[in-house]
Amino acid sequence: MIRSSIFAKCLLCIIAFASCSSKQKKERRVQDYRKADSLALLYNPAEADPDIDAFMKNLHRTRNFNGNVLVAKKGKILYQNTFGWADYLRRDSLKINSQFELASVTKPMTATAVLMLVEEGKIKLDQKVTDFYPDFPYPDVTVRMLLAHRSGLMNYVYFADNIYKKEKRNERVGMSNKDVMKLIAERKPSRYIQPNRKFHYNNSNYMILGAIIEAVSGKPFSQFMKERVFTPCGMENTAVYSKAEYEKIPVDVIGHDRTWRYSVVQNFLDGPVGDKGIYSTVRDLYKFDRCMRRNQLISKQWQDSAYTGHNEVSKGHFNYGYGWRIFDAKNQKVVYHTGWWHGFRHIYLRDLENDVTVVLLSNLTNGSLVKLDDLYKIVGMPVIRKSAYTGKADPEDE
Repeated sequence: MIRSSIFAKCLLCIIAFASCSSKQKKERRVQDYRKADSLALLYNPAEADPDIDAFMKNLHRTRNFNGNVLVAKKGKILYQNTFGWADYLRRDSLKINSQFELASVTKPMTATAVLMLVEEGKIKLDQKVTDFYPDFPYPDVTVRMLLAHRSGLMNYVYFADNIYKKEKRNERVGMSNKDVMKLIAERKPSRYIQPNRKFHYNNSNYMILGAIIEAVSGKPFSQFMKERVFTPCGMENTAVYSKAEYEKIPVDVIGHDRTWRYSVVQNFLDGPVGDKGIYSTVRDLYKFDRCMRRNQLISKQWQDSAYTGHNEVSKGHFNYGYGWRIFDAKNQKVVYHTGWWHGFRHIYLRDLENDVTVVLLSNLTNGSLVKLDDLYKIVGMPVIRKSAYTGKADPEDE
């Protein structure tokens, strides 16, 4: 009996020591990451790449680009800068750490969070939405379909907007993801197409993924993302802001229409998150890139799955994985996402083969981000524009 007691105590000591040792290793690893990020974020404006500088100044002058930019290659920032106003009416200048509503650039981070839970065994890719929300009226829709935009669902943005206008609801109070899920369960809107038939991009997929993250974690999407993604990656100027949680979103950068005629007013549709709702900076998005490259959030295996096209190839090179648009060609792979929402328009690109990161965040929804061919050529990456490979004009992607 005494020997058993001694053995049990020894075993507990060994477990405690191993746990403490593992924790210390993890803390040392995080400190090493912080140091690496600090070095990667060093930037001297006097050493700015002159070709990128000339291109961006011309983009600002001739195409009215208003926003922030960062270009990095092989762990070094080649160029970063700000152009124009955070709020045109106040004539407030943008700063390099100004926070922009990322719009659909939120989706890669939402997908990453879902895959973290998949890797931990808390979600299965082929689980149905009804496992998390039993009243969801489409029992055949799975997590995998949502990630790859193959659910065939309607876009909740238009569906909810029609209801609010017809029923004259208060548009100043933000909806939560749970509110949207409840509305879908009650109204059962028609689907666009049957599930898993084809790629159909829409915001419902990632709003539902945001709701699933909340159901599985038992935490608001904003808290989960801060604890599991932003803080581990050192993204100190990144947060989820929802009109369901804030009466006024606490940032200084205002979205504007394409001719500065007015500032875009936030409304109830700025409440749901996951499809949008993350606010960040060009430098924090670069930190996210470095965090992903060292497999800090999800393993290389799951990243490879996210970066693999799960749909029909478009224009011979373009596809969609799990949260990422994809350009695939011989010895070339670029994962990226665009964003367009309430006066904000962006593009975020990660050239996986050449280790190039390009971030352009704009709070003026004009066409300034459509003609970036020369920038891609300067940094030595493929031209990420569908019509560049067909000679035909394509509709602008969100």
